Amino acid sequence: MPHWPDLMLQSLGPLLEACLRFTIPLTLIAFVLGLSLALVVALARLFGPQPLAALAWTYVWIFRGTPLLVQLFVIFYGLPSVGILIDAFPAAVIGFTLNIGAYASEIVRAAIASIPKGQWEAAYATGMTPAQAMRRTILPQAARVAVPSLSNTFIALVKDTSLAAAITVPEMFQAAQRIVAVTYEPLILYVEAALIYLVLCSALSWLQSRLERRLGRYGGYLEARA
Repeated sequence: MPHWPDLMLQSLGPLLEACLRFTIPLTLIAFVLGLSLALVVALARLFGPQPLAALAWTYVWIFRGTPLLVQLFVIFYGLPSVGILIDAFPAAVIGFTLNIGAYASEIVRAAIASIPKGQWEAAYATGMTPAQAMRRTILPQAARVAVPSLSNTFIALVKDTSLAAAITVPEMFQAAQRIVAVTYEPLILYVEAALIYLVLCSALSWLQSRLERRLGRYGGYLEARA
């Protein structure tokens, strides 16, 4: 067996390849789709008719109240029993999207609700319709409020993608498992995978802090002009 530094160097390529081919695309696709779903759900709960608001609440209740791993198993292993077969990667995208949509919808809903009523009134005073007021005035301000929480959700999603290994998605953690099955060196490989996750999440945290500072300066500029 190679010495552990050699083993880490030899396994670095396959781990990074799996990260670039599956972990990062899965994160980006699920987050974009989940955020879009979250906006729809948040608006339905805030402004939709009672049946639609109740449906949106039920969706959030279910996906926030059940483990993500169980949700993935239901989609990938459970649905085939009723004739619905979904490949591993699309199943992971669906599972993560539904999960992120439920959590992010609460962040978006709270951000929209935090905007003072006077902002609506000011938008109406300029002749905007409710839809225009939402799009041009409320959502831009709500986005600034929601960015820190949504950024944390995105970083958490990067780590949660390791759960996709349980439904055979060949992302980075499963790549580490395959190498462990050959080398019988679980400690070295799992620590190496953890370090890659750590570096990736640290870089995202740094970008998050820069984005928050930039948005903070922009918010101060708007308040000074108000």
